[in-house]
Amino acid sequence: MEFFCGLDVATEETAVCVVDNHSEVHLTVKVATEPDALFAVLKPFVTRLRRVGLEAGSLSPWLHPELLKLGLPATCLETVHVRTAMSAQRNKTDEKDTLGIAYIMRTGGFRAAHVKTESCYRMRLLLTHRRNLKRRFLDLENAVRHSLKSFGIKLGGISRSKFDQAVREAAADDPFIAELMDAMLTARAALWKEDCRLRWWRRASCAAASWRSPASGL
Repeated sequence: MEFFCGLDVATEETAVCVVDNHSEVHLTVKVATEPDALFAVLKPFVTRLRRVGLEAGSLSPWLHPELLKLGLPATCLETVHVRTAMSAQRNKTDEKDTLGIAYIMRTGGFRAAHVKTESCYRMRLLLTHRRNLKRRFLDLENAVRHSLKSFGIKLGGISRSKFDQAVREAAADDPFIAELMDAMLTARAALWKEDCRLRWWRRASCAAASWRSPASGL
């Protein structure tokens, strides 16, 4: 007898369902979303466990490789394909979702999602956070420009390095505006500092990757 498992992963708990090759349910349980906890409940089936399926999600880049390291035959599934396969299901619950995934694993009617390497996710996270910092930085600059226009102060085309000084000089005669601008410029400076920090990490990461590439001759 062979076994097939479906996992419905959530942040705190994961619903687990194990069926055999005759569609008989052998296990339905919820455990903590931790690789060791999942392995513990699947251990009685592990020698005859043929497939373990989980939908692609925010935790799958971490959970999927960890399950593989423990020797579980885990497959990350394309979410759209899984949802389409279970679209006729009524009264959706975690238990029904995980049973549906288990049946999909039994029939083999699934589409595996590509799981990027940890280094790829690290680089993407770096780029995403730098983009977020840069966006907030530009939002602050634009907010400063627009607020000064309300008092007839037009900054015009100013280089980034001279922006702070230009704003302080323009607001110097009004204590209230000067105080507001000081708060905004202090926040802007902090964002710029951290943006430069992440920019350095990006360049360092790209340089390290080029040194490791076969084309570098090393």
